[in-house]
Amino acid sequence: MSRVYNFSAGPAVLPEEVLREAAEEMMDYRGSGMSVMEMSHRSKVYDTIIKEAEADLRDLMNIPDNYKVLFLQGGASQQFAMIPMNLMKNRKAAYIVTGQWAKKAWKEAQIYGDAVAVASSEDKTFSYIPDCSDLDIPEDADYVYICENNTIYGTKYKTLPNTKGHILVADVSSCFLSEPVDVSRYGIIYGGVQKNIGPAGVVIVIIREDLITEDTLPGTPTMLKYKTHADADSLYNTPPAYGIYICGKVFKWLKNLGGLSAIKERNEEKAKILYDFLDESKLFKGTVVKEDRSLMNVPFVTGDADLDAKFVAEAKAAGFENLKGHRSVGGMRASIYNAMPKEGVEKLAAFMREFEKNNA
Repeated sequence: MSRVYNFSAGPAVLPEEVLREAAEEMMDYRGSGMSVMEMSHRSKVYDTIIKEAEADLRDLMNIPDNYKVLFLQGGASQQFAMIPMNLMKNRKAAYIVTGQWAKKAWKEAQIYGDAVAVASSEDKTFSYIPDCSDLDIPEDADYVYICENNTIYGTKYKTLPNTKGHILVADVSSCFLSEPVDVSRYGIIYGGVQKNIGPAGVVIVIIREDLITEDTLPGTPTMLKYKTHADADSLYNTPPAYGIYICGKVFKWLKNLGGLSAIKERNEEKAKILYDFLDESKLFKGTVVKEDRSLMNVPFVTGDADLDAKFVAEAKAAGFENLKGHRSVGGMRASIYNAMPKEGVEKLAAFMREFEKNNA
């Protein structure tokens, strides 16, 4: 069985050389006589793995010294509660709702305080990013929250919102490590790794140290305090050890490629192939306004549900997996994360061209 081109939104495609390396080390990690899966997270060998992963991530993202890197569990969805529990000192926060995940985070924050939606693009099925240059942010808001790349809808912030001096919190799950980023502009930048970095089960939180305090909302569980994990270097309890090990390998893979500016170039090149085709196609059309298009997730439709279903079925038979769109948008979606090779995108565009010819 040869490998398919996997366009899944997550868990998603991983670099083949990382998978091969992990396979070689599966039974015996570097002479330890054990798999990393079986290893104590308190062992010297594992300590080296997690510390090296953090050092490589810091290097890749140029993370300032006054930020902590935490490897946590519970996925991005657990952060929807952890963020207000740890940051909502005035019980007020501003949310920009640009998709399903931002909306879920906003709803969750309402449990803990006054979470205000200061902008939204729901009026047009989240197909654009609202103008965030002059938002009506409450003076006493503890933070401003965004989901930077919207996996389902295929939109991406090209400029960060003007937070008017408030802390910016960003969920970057589906654009994590896809391009260079200025970490110092965020109070918290976090994401689940299962889209662009590693296997499901790890969430990485990069948090400015002054935001890590004992002063959390009453009733915040020990496990949901950033301080608990920061003080213990992500080893307060058993971490998702094997997942972190794979993330570490992906960090090295990215460094070998030339880092985040090199991967951004590759990503732009891949996305251009698909968007250029969609812009000239008579049958398929993209669903996002041009200026807000994501480099990672590309939704498109034919406008005919039966034809969409036929396309997905024929694409699957031709070795293109997971192209069915999210039910809220319909149609198709190609997630073309870092590890998707350029040839996968070229072959998909060629397949779409052929399909259009046969179904015009």
